[in-house]
Amino acid sequence: MGDMVDTASWAHRVGALVVDWIACTLIVMLVIGPGGWSDDPYAGFYTTGVYVVESAVFTALLGGSFGKLVTRLRVVRHDETMRPLELIPALVRSILVALVIPPLIFWSDGRGLHDVAARSMTVRLADLKAATPA
Repeated sequence: MGDMVDTASWAHRVGALVVDWIACTLIVMLVIGPGGWSDDPYAGFYTTGVYVVESAVFTALLGGSFGKLVTRLRVVRHDETMRPLELIPALVRSILVALVIPPLIFWSDGRGLHDVAARSMTVRLADLKAATPA
């Protein structure tokens, strides 16, 4: 069950999250301005909201958030198909990542609680391509 491909390393996943967070912060700054971003006590919540929407939509449509696409990671179903997630599981997964604690609780296979709840796994694109028949 999704065991043909190992989960991506924590370093790769954290790198993707950093790219996502920077991109989402820049989007919020473009919308409310740098002054608004630094003065508005809710700017962090706006950034989190942008992340949840961006991550869920990109994961459902493209196989990963902006950060995951840039760092060549993909989120796939944890089953024999290893297909991309549908929107609702991708949204659940993104919300759980935004809550911070679920990704820190993980199983022996390297999947965090957010991936277990969404029945997903994060893999390197190269590993996914190698495991997919041509």
